[in-house]
Amino acid sequence: MRIFSCCQVVKALKNSFTLLHPLRVRWAECDAQGIVFNVNYFLYFDVAMTEWLRAAGFQGDKFMDFFTVHAEADYKGSAKFDDMLEIGARCVKLGRTSMTVETAIFRNDELLTTGKLVYVHADPKSQEKSPLPDDFVEKVLAFEKTAPTRG
Repeated sequence: MRIFSCCQVVKALKNSFTLLHPLRVRWAECDAQGIVFNVNYFLYFDVAMTEWLRAAGFQGDKFMDFFTVHAEADYKGSAKFDDMLEIGARCVKLGRTSMTVETAIFRNDELLTTGKLVYVHADPKSQEKSPLPDDFVEKVLAFEKTAPTRG
């Protein structure tokens, strides 16, 4: 497996994230090969998304009514026990009822994993999709380094 490291492209990608959250790999997250078990990268993406919401000012309020409808990851390298990682998250698209988030996991200047998550805003009881609240969109646009595309 080839690890993408120390090139300008990786550094530019890392710098493009509004949020980079530090996370140390714990023993329980590793498999028999001593590397992070693949499903745990999605757990890391979720941690980054929670921290992204917190950093953008969405703590414990009505902006938590999102359901994950798509998740993907591309593995470019392996994290190991006790590695110190940085997990990036950024909103790249705001639709009428959904938002798309790009994620990436770095070990220093090595790109280990990239991901894409799509969340739909919905009523928590009926689980019917509903438009993104205007104040949510305003906060996201104010928080992100690069404005998400619309549509």
